Amino acid sequence: MNTPTKPLDRKIIFLIIVAALGYFVDIYDLVLFGVVKAESLTSIMQGADEQSIAATGKFLFNMQMLGMLLGGILWGILGDKRGRLKVLFGSILLYSVANLLNAFVTDVPTYAVIRVIAGIGLAGELGAGITLVSEMMSKEKRGYGTMIIVTFGALGAVVASLVGSEGAWIAAGIERVFGLALHNWQVAYVVGGSMGILLLFLRIGTLESSYFHQMQEDKNISKGNLKLIFFQKSNLIKYIHCVVIGIPIWYVIGLLIMNSKDNFGPWLGVYDISNGKAVMYAYIGLSVGDLISGILSQVLKSRKKVVQLYLGFSLVCVLIFLLMHDYNITESTYYFMCFLLGTGTGYWAIFVTIAAEQFGTNIRSTAANTIPNLVRGSVNIVVLFFGILVSTGINDGWSALIVGVLFISLAFFSISRLTETFGKDLNYFDETL
Repeated sequence: MNTPTKPLDRKIIFLIIVAALGYFVDIYDLVLFGVVKAESLTSIMQGADEQSIAATGKFLFNMQMLGMLLGGILWGILGDKRGRLKVLFGSILLYSVANLLNAFVTDVPTYAVIRVIAGIGLAGELGAGITLVSEMMSKEKRGYGTMIIVTFGALGAVVASLVGSEGAWIAAGIERVFGLALHNWQVAYVVGGSMGILLLFLRIGTLESSYFHQMQEDKNISKGNLKLIFFQKSNLIKYIHCVVIGIPIWYVIGLLIMNSKDNFGPWLGVYDISNGKAVMYAYIGLSVGDLISGILSQVLKSRKKVVQLYLGFSLVCVLIFLLMHDYNITESTYYFMCFLLGTGTGYWAIFVTIAAEQFGTNIRSTAANTIPNLVRGSVNIVVLFFGILVSTGINDGWSALIVGVLFISLAFFSISRLTETFGKDLNYFDETL
């Protein structure tokens, strides 16, 4: 006879669903700007040349990343001081409202302010969701929970690419029902914001971390204290290693994939590449990779081994991708390589889980929120190194290869220095200074 599911087990399943949906919308909005920036800026900056539009797009992207860096710190501290659940839904509310407002901007300064606000909102959802699920599930099974969140969430990028490029039929429906004529890029923002607002209704029935409740009972514990990370040598070293192992993910996504049209498509002799499609195929690969890495982690009972396997696979894919410039590849081959590159970055769920598992309950949210956002912000360092190499006369392919080998090698070193956290008991605190 089947044993009925316990109420707590059902609530944990519901929490995983809510966190996965939240990350789906988070990734949708994170990737969306890259998909619609050219169209939106062409509409707003009427008469501007392509160079001005491209420069403005980079400025707005940097504003979004600035917001994410600020948001990572803000939500992380709030998660440890006020609760993981408040951060989960507070961040969803902020980026959803910001993206609804983004649909109706008419000038670049307003666009920039809203991208900062959206970035702040986007910074909180993943860390809060991963922290909640990691603390609520058993230490042997929590890897499955984080795997589901990231595997499903990554598909938000696929939907963003589809809506961003094929949203005309949605615009037609909005005009018929509401009499409001919108551009394709405006529809994409409205869809993202609306999904987030709808998700907030699922707040009823979710539960806060039991570890957080226990911590709240002890008033002497220092919560969300950045000094416990940055002024304790052992914690700082762990923190830096956690950041470094994630950088290859955004090297692939932020440099190779998102610059397909301008740099790496032409480098490989393919001139009709769409950044939106490249992102879509890469994130399909990332979703597949996260599913496989989560299962492997449970089977091997190791986070470190899986990260090392994926770093090795990523290195092979990067080498093949950047050294195929003499082979007259087709458009479909290029997108297939984007899929493989994305699959190699599919240790994102394991990476964020490792970050959460390295630290005590009183600073776990702070670490789990700031580390992924520092990794996302690292794309500026990656692009800077790439630009410096290109400026010395080295071509795009070799410049990207040098940068990739450098950061993947550093990631190999960092994962070797971290302790294994599979099955680690998370019910502990980091001591105060």
